[in-house]
Amino acid sequence: MSKKKKKQKETTIENYYDLKVSDVDDLVALLKDDKAAANKEVSSDIKEITGEEVSSKRESKRKFDPYRHEILAKLPTWLKAVFVKWWFAGCVCYFIMFGLAAYIPNTEDMMLLTGIVLGIVVDVFVNPLLKFIEWDAGEYDNYIMFPFPFKKFWTFFANVIYYLGIMLLVSAIYYGFNMLIQVADPDGFFGVEPLLFGTVCVIVDMAFIGVKDLIVYLVRKRKNKKKEEISDV
Repeated sequence: MSKKKKKQKETTIENYYDLKVSDVDDLVALLKDDKAAANKEVSSDIKEITGEEVSSKRESKRKFDPYRHEILAKLPTWLKAVFVKWWFAGCVCYFIMFGLAAYIPNTEDMMLLTGIVLGIVVDVFVNPLLKFIEWDAGEYDNYIMFPFPFKKFWTFFANVIYYLGIMLLVSAIYYGFNMLIQVADPDGFFGVEPLLFGTVCVIVDMAFIGVKDLIVYLVRKRKNKKKEEISDV
């Protein structure tokens, strides 16, 4: 290699590693700006944070608090689960038993349809809603008969069959109420309405779910006991 080419190559390498003073000055200026910005008080005005322009003279008093807890998180889990189940059961009574009473005069057919619709509503709306509002994984499993992922198709048919059974018991309870009323008053009749219907459905439903939870608890306790015995051996 000639001396001229060698000298040109060394000069290129030296230029490649030259310190870029102007770039360093820019970096220092940015760091100073960041420190100045860090010392500034952070605004809690949501309009200022989001850059929203105020169209009226009245300023918003809302304050942005990222650590604020929602009101639902403070309510007991059992209360939220019972309310959701009760509300949807009342809606099914209102839209099906009241809305279709003129088209389905037969009581047995109405109860059959109500049980099917209630099972569909629970599988499609109630259980996914409880899974959506939970804070901890499995928080509402003790309030669901089949606490499996709602994407499992078999839970759809299982819920329909299960709530058909629930409707049979609810019908028997209403029949028993009417029998007791007619003992005192032969012309008395205990009709169906959404609020009490939802209450009776939730009571019967939670009774069966409670039995299921007790069985699951006993089975898990027995398994854990066996594991402890094996580990001790």
